[in-house]
Amino acid sequence: MANAKIFTPPPLPGHRRLLDALSSVRMGEIIGRVSAISDQRIAVRGISAHAAIGDVLHLRARDGRDIPAEIVAFDGDDAVALPFGEIAALGPGCEAVLSPASAVARPHDSWLGCVFDGLGRCLMGPTPSTGATEYPLRRQPPPPAARGLTTDPVDAGVIAMNAFLTCGLGQRLGIFAGSGVGKTTLLGMLAAHARFDAVVIALIGERGKELADFVLRYLSPEQRARAAVFVSTSDEPAVLRRRASFLAVAAAEYLRDSGRRVLFLMDSVTRFAAALREIGIAAGEPVGLGGYPPSVFAQMPRLLERLGPLEGTSGITAFITVLVEGDDMNEPVSDAVRGFLDGHVLLDRRIADAGRYPAIDVVRSVSRAAPRLQTRAHRDALRRAVALETAYREVADLLRLGLYKTGTDPETDRAIEFHRRLEAFLDQDEADRSDLEGDVRTLIAILDEIGATQD
Repeated sequence: MANAKIFTPPPLPGHRRLLDALSSVRMGEIIGRVSAISDQRIAVRGISAHAAIGDVLHLRARDGRDIPAEIVAFDGDDAVALPFGEIAALGPGCEAVLSPASAVARPHDSWLGCVFDGLGRCLMGPTPSTGATEYPLRRQPPPPAARGLTTDPVDAGVIAMNAFLTCGLGQRLGIFAGSGVGKTTLLGMLAAHARFDAVVIALIGERGKELADFVLRYLSPEQRARAAVFVSTSDEPAVLRRRASFLAVAAAEYLRDSGRRVLFLMDSVTRFAAALREIGIAAGEPVGLGGYPPSVFAQMPRLLERLGPLEGTSGITAFITVLVEGDDMNEPVSDAVRGFLDGHVLLDRRIADAGRYPAIDVVRSVSRAAPRLQTRAHRDALRRAVALETAYREVADLLRLGLYKTGTDPETDRAIEFHRRLEAFLDQDEADRSDLEGDVRTLIAILDEIGATQD
C-alpha cells in the first residue's frame, strides 16, 4: 500500500475549454453582444433582463475602443442603444458591457467654475470632486403641492426686462426668436448681469464656437467661478445632447438644494427637442405633428418642470431660448414651450434690423408673474407705456410714407415722442449692467416729461 499511486481521471471532452472560458469571465459584469447595427441604431442581445431605459452600455469595438451608448428602447430580446461617439470598427458580435448605475449624477460645489460635456467629463477648469448625493438624470419633477410662489423680484440687469417684463425668483421664461436675432447675446447678458449666487448654463446643439464665445466673451473670471457650464454641440449624437441637458438640470437642483439662488440658462430647448426627435425615430416611434414623435412633447415638460419655484428654497430661475423656425411662433415646438413656461420674451427681427439691441418687443412679450412683483406706480406706468407704443405702431406706416403731419393729433404726437425716447432708453450695450429700481424710475420719468402719466 505504501507504493500505491493516486488515480487521476483524464479530462472529459471539452472540460479544458470550459475551464478556460470560466476563467475569462469578469465577475460582476453583465455582458451582451451586438446583434445588429443600422446607421446609429445598435441592437444588443443578452442584457435585456438586467437593463432599463437610460442605462449606458460600453461597446468594445474591434479596434479596441470603448464606445459608450445609451439604451433608448427594447425590441423583443434586444436592447436598442444609440452611441455617444463614432461607431467605426463596431460590428455584430462585439461585446456590450452594461453600466446600470450610470443614469445618475453626483454634483459637488467644485463643479462651479468648470465646463462639462454630456458624459460629465470636465473640459475646462479645475478638477471637480464627486458629491455624496445621487441625483437621477431623469428625476421626477417636484409634486404640484410642493411648488412655492414667485414673490421676490429679480434684477435681470437688462433694461427692457426690468422695466417691462419684471421676473421673479423661480420663474421660467422663454426667449423666442429666429436665427441671428440675438438670443445668445441676451442670454450672455443675463449670465453676466443678473444677481444670483450660482449660474448653470446648458449649451445644447449649438455651434462649437459658442462655448468659447459664451464663456470668454460674456463672463469675467469672477463670474466664471460661480458658473457651471454643460455643452453638447450640434455635431454630437442626439443622446449626448439629451444627456447634457439632464445633467445640467441635476446640477441646478443640487445647487438649489444647497441653499443658493440659482439661475439656469439653456440655449436652446429647440435643439433639445430635435435630439428627442432623433432618438424617438431611432427607437421606432411614428412621427406626428411637425415631424416630431409624441414622446418629444411628453419629455420636454419633464425637463422644464424640474425648474421653477420650490417651497422652502429660492427655486431655480430659468431663461430658455427657443429657436422659432421661419419666425413662425405657432410652429410645434414654440407653441408647446410657450404653454409650459411662465412667460415669453419675443425678439423681433425688424427691431434688430433697425439697430436696437437687445431686440425685445416689449409690447408682445409677457411675464406672467410681473403684476404681483411690481408696485402700483410701476403697473400704472406700464399700462400707459404700452398704450402709447401701440398707438405709435398704428401710425408707423403713415409716418414712413409721409402721410401724417405733426400737430394733427396731440395723442399721436405724444406716442411718436414716447417711441423715440423709449427706443433710446431700451438700447443697451451687452457690457452695460442696469439696475431694476433705476430702470423703473427712468421709465416713469420719460412718461412724466411728455405729460403721459395719466390717462
